[in-house]
Amino acid sequence: MKGKRVRIFLIIIIVLIAFLYFENNGLTTTRIDVVSENLPKGFNGYKIVQLSDFHSKEFGKNQSRIAKRIKKLEPDMIVVTGDLVDSRHYDEEKSVALMVQCVGIAPTYYVPGNHEFRSGKYGLLEKRLEDAGVIVLRNVVEQIAVGDEWINVIGIEDPSNTMALNDIEDTLNEAEEIKGFKILLSHRPELFSTYSDKKIDLIFSGHAHGGQVRLPLVGGLVAPNQGFFPEFTAGKHIDGSSIMVVSRGLGNSIIPQRVFNRPEIVVVTLGSLEK
Repeated sequence: MKGKRVRIFLIIIIVLIAFLYFENNGLTTTRIDVVSENLPKGFNGYKIVQLSDFHSKEFGKNQSRIAKRIKKLEPDMIVVTGDLVDSRHYDEEKSVALMVQCVGIAPTYYVPGNHEFRSGKYGLLEKRLEDAGVIVLRNVVEQIAVGDEWINVIGIEDPSNTMALNDIEDTLNEAEEIKGFKILLSHRPELFSTYSDKKIDLIFSGHAHGGQVRLPLVGGLVAPNQGFFPEFTAGKHIDGSSIMVVSRGLGNSIIPQRVFNRPEIVVVTLGSLEK
């Protein structure tokens, strides 16, 4: 009888370990449609893959497993919304390897998160990313054209870089004034009302790690800068004419385990409406 109990206990332990491993390493893809009357018709069906909060994780040798998944989605554009590295366990090689793979698939746009600045090594990382072909958006506005139509892509730094606060504000003010469909890349979702006030059409954000542990009918349990039972942890959120997409992210930082919250690749398909 004792031997049977030991076997049952060992089976439970093995199943639990397998479950926790899968929750941290099993990639999932979330598909979201965003429709706007401001979107030029030429961008109807335009596909954007979002990656966030990578924290120097590894998905196969040379990031081959995640790269294969992204390539299969056939994106027109890839956006990376911060925390590509982890300040506590800094390893830029894995992060740069992912970006090299992404650049080989589609134009890749990146904004830094709080961990890049906290690491104290962001300057070197940024140079490596630019050398790899990544388009780094630090408080700038870029235009993307399809034929003779275009949209605006705005990228702002994370406010943890206090020296850039004036630049962040200036860039958002500039974004409010420019015409055309506007996409904002910003690490922090808790500032959604600020983005909405600036009349941004579509925001990509991360930082919340999906609330780390997700429960049915509850959602995420805890997120940085939002505390317990946070509002913005995943999916699509709407405020007036602004839509924010929050990625659950790919890696971990302070809390090493995800539960019912597997690493996520987000793919957004844009759609235009007749005015």
